[in-house]
Amino acid sequence: MKLWAAKPEDPEDHHMDVHQNARLTPHCRELVVKRVVKGQPIVQVAMQFGISVRTVNKWLARYRGEGLGGLQDRSCRPHRSPRATARELELAVLALRRQRLTLLAIGQQLGLSRATVARICQRAGLNRLAKLDLAAPVLRYERAKPGQLLHVDIKKLGRIVRPGHRVTGKWNDRKHCPGWEHVHVAIDDTSRVAYSQVLGDDDGMSAAMFLRSAVAYYAGLGVRVREVMTDNGGCYRSRDFCKACNDLAVRHRFTKPYTPQTNGKAERFIQTALREWAYARAYTKSHQRIADLAGWIHRYNWHRPHASLAGQPPISRLGLSRNNVLRLHT
Repeated sequence: MKLWAAKPEDPEDHHMDVHQNARLTPHCRELVVKRVVKGQPIVQVAMQFGISVRTVNKWLARYRGEGLGGLQDRSCRPHRSPRATARELELAVLALRRQRLTLLAIGQQLGLSRATVARICQRAGLNRLAKLDLAAPVLRYERAKPGQLLHVDIKKLGRIVRPGHRVTGKWNDRKHCPGWEHVHVAIDDTSRVAYSQVLGDDDGMSAAMFLRSAVAYYAGLGVRVREVMTDNGGCYRSRDFCKACNDLAVRHRFTKPYTPQTNGKAERFIQTALREWAYARAYTKSHQRIADLAGWIHRYNWHRPHASLAGQPPISRLGLSRNNVLRLHT
């Protein structure tokens, strides 16, 4: 007689979490018990499915006692754990842990092993001292008028000289980076109106040139830039950038070191730009990506709904007259 192992015929069975070496799925268990119930000898059914007679009797007993529900997988967790740590002791462990005691100190104080204390703390999410610290509250701010604060930042993008693996789909087309392009971005704190340029580097001269262009862009919209906020990068601490701020009568503010959320509006705008512009399509040359930037900035400022502005585009915060809208919206 040929031995064979029945496979599930129901497509839903393929999605079940069954051990890779399991002989029987719940569907096969049902086949086993049904064949026995129909009168086939238990030994013959066991040989057909490549299992022992004891296994057939086990599933047959569960079927007779619980029906089809008894053929489903059960938890391996024991019904009783006589040696488990008492609940009161677990609460004591967690209380001491919240007092920032080490695992070893807690074990010595309560008469438990370090491993037991570690398991209790891990289940409660207190295995690391860093998890005991309260998260710092997020302080959100927004200036009252456009131009009072301009957030400025830079994002590096790899230069595109030929189609890479993102376009061709071939991993072998990955190449060493032929250089970088630097996307300088500026965003107004109140209106979220943005401005951006792609420059060849991120030195002080380029940062100063971008600041002058950004201030002129906002002036064309009727916005007078009074303060600019940047991180502590070398280009922003350079003499060129300092001179540009003095010439434009713009106060320069620095973010707190290692606190990028202070300049969060610029950081968030960069993520949006990467998703909707830089990585929105597969470019074959860098000049194609650069050419698309101006159009995307226009859509961002004039047409794209902004969540923090109640679904309105950023330009709506400037209060432009109808004549200005017709003059600027090209």
